[in-house]
Amino acid sequence: MIDTHAHLYDKAFDDDRDEMLRRALDNGIDRIVVPPTDSESYARALNLCAKRPDMCFLAAGLHPTSVKENHEEELSFVEQQLSERKHIAVGETGIDCYWSLEYLDRQRDAFAKQLKLAERHSLPVIIHSRNAFSEIFPILDRLHNPKIKGVFHAFSGSRQDYFRIKGYETFKIGVGGPVTFKNSTLPEVLKEVPVADMLTETDAPYLTPHPFRGKRNESCRIPLIVEKIAEIKQLSFQSVAETTAETARNLFGI
Repeated sequence: MIDTHAHLYDKAFDDDRDEMLRRALDNGIDRIVVPPTDSESYARALNLCAKRPDMCFLAAGLHPTSVKENHEEELSFVEQQLSERKHIAVGETGIDCYWSLEYLDRQRDAFAKQLKLAERHSLPVIIHSRNAFSEIFPILDRLHNPKIKGVFHAFSGSRQDYFRIKGYETFKIGVGGPVTFKNSTLPEVLKEVPVADMLTETDAPYLTPHPFRGKRNESCRIPLIVEKIAEIKQLSFQSVAETTAETARNLFGI
């Protein structure tokens, strides 16, 4: 199985990072996509992926909540890293209208420029969208072409949002811990989503699935996500594990 989104460089793992990675392997997760959020977290992500190139795969991007006055400088940093070493994706990028709207214009600019970077470097893009489909879709409508592909990370949208994403033909949706929450509407939406359009992810150390909600998340929780998808789709665990892993390998080239 593959965890397509985990911030394993986070300080929450500083005391037991090696043990955490071992638990992931013991639970069948042998590849993990590691997206930084800005230049500071990039250094830690790079260090982790350099130490574990067999398991951890590096992206480069500017997270929407990290967009501030210096966003042009941060984007230059992303572009420089993409030109200097191998990455498997651009991201985490996107738009976040939940935490603050103070830098919304800059978020739009940063997202559009990172889409162009992804196209230029022939890499998938990891899209963060929180309360922001109405902002993201117009930008994709303007810039999307068959060369721009990727995933809507931590998808929490409606049936209509999924079919809008499906219309671009080159995007998947990331399914994580929230699908297991008792009050989640996501299971109903996923009934209409082919498993081949799903990626499994944790967003560790965040979005911990039930029954561990409230505790630190980590990649070894991926089987709980696979199990829930299998229940929703009335398929076997093995079938969902194999299909989502194959989709991830094809998208990220890992």
